[in-house]
Amino acid sequence: MKKMMQVALAAALAAVSPSERAVAADKMAVDVVHFWVSKSEAAALDVFRKAWLAGGNQWADVPAENKVAVQRIVSDRIANGYAPSVMQWNANEGSRELPEMGIVQDINDVATADHWRDFIPATVFDRISYQGKVYFAPTNIHAENWLWTSKTIFDQAGVRTPATWDEIFDAAEKIKASGHLPIALGGTRWEISLIFNDIIYHEFGPDGYTRLMGGDASLVQDPRMIASLKMLSRLSQYVEPLETRKNKTWADATAAVGRGDAGMQFMGDWAKGEFVARGYEVDRDFDCSLAPGTAIAYFMVIDAFAFPLTNREGAADAQRAFARMVLDRDNQVAFSRFKGSLPVRTDVDPAGLDRCGKMGLEMIKAKNREVSAQSQAMPSQMSEGWIGVVGDFFNSGTTTPEEAQKRLYEVLTQH
Repeated sequence: MKKMMQVALAAALAAVSPSERAVAADKMAVDVVHFWVSKSEAAALDVFRKAWLAGGNQWADVPAENKVAVQRIVSDRIANGYAPSVMQWNANEGSRELPEMGIVQDINDVATADHWRDFIPATVFDRISYQGKVYFAPTNIHAENWLWTSKTIFDQAGVRTPATWDEIFDAAEKIKASGHLPIALGGTRWEISLIFNDIIYHEFGPDGYTRLMGGDASLVQDPRMIASLKMLSRLSQYVEPLETRKNKTWADATAAVGRGDAGMQFMGDWAKGEFVARGYEVDRDFDCSLAPGTAIAYFMVIDAFAFPLTNREGAADAQRAFARMVLDRDNQVAFSRFKGSLPVRTDVDPAGLDRCGKMGLEMIKAKNREVSAQSQAMPSQMSEGWIGVVGDFFNSGTTTPEEAQKRLYEVLTQH
């Protein structure tokens, strides 16, 4: 995709006609490509939409099914000479490919003028920057390593919130015996990879986890990788068959926990936003904790917007104004309230956070607890390969841990 986007952008910019460059810019207009389509995600995005429209500006919505679809839409539009002005992106290791390719506008003047460095955590600031310039407007901070449990089912089964993996399996057995689904899961492979990341951290510890997520192939051959894969396989006994869940989303799985149809879900804290959007409350309908073995870490995911280069008149000004709007303190708080996340600004009032949010904020404030989530640490192609192997292993039921181990090794050595 990298080469395709480079070639397409060069051709597109060269092909833009004078009439296209002279589009009137009396009102700032943006077209926003994104994959925030669940109930809670849409409500969160609406915070930015309303703030943008309130300024007398225009917003064209371009929703996509997932991250891959966003990449495809952006690539196609660049190839056709009409790059979108705003696109949702994760500020991760792979995102640096965009400024490296020269296909996105830097917003360093906004970041400097508004003193972003003063109130954005250093880890986040590093992720939105490339070679000394800021290229991404961060919207929020998520963590992937959360465990969500149904208060109703846990009370009925007589089990407490699991603090160890042994307690996870014990709870799963008791929930299964009570006639309920132990673990809710959608049909996408990345959901499975989140569970595996938790297991990896538990088995390998902080240093091993960091090395693996950084692409250290030698650790894949460690015996602990086989133990991790066996644990993941064991968990597959407590989810619906793939045929049943293949058309379900992570949000469907969250809803199942909220209404008391399933006992547990391993998911990032965007699940909390979905719980709230559907009318469920923490401590009444669901409980939150960090996945066993990861309580000392915060698997950070940074959502952001990037700004493709375009020759449309007024686009750069609109992009800079959009970035400034995203970092507005009130918008940050309102967005995270719907999204289930934490604002990227450290100067916001935490009083409005619920128990889960306050727990996350304490993790962010505790130095050296932030670690990059797998999808954030690995280059894009490597990450997709890793997720594919893990997801296929979990779903197949026939692939051996040794075969999956071999494929993971190949993923890390071939990219």
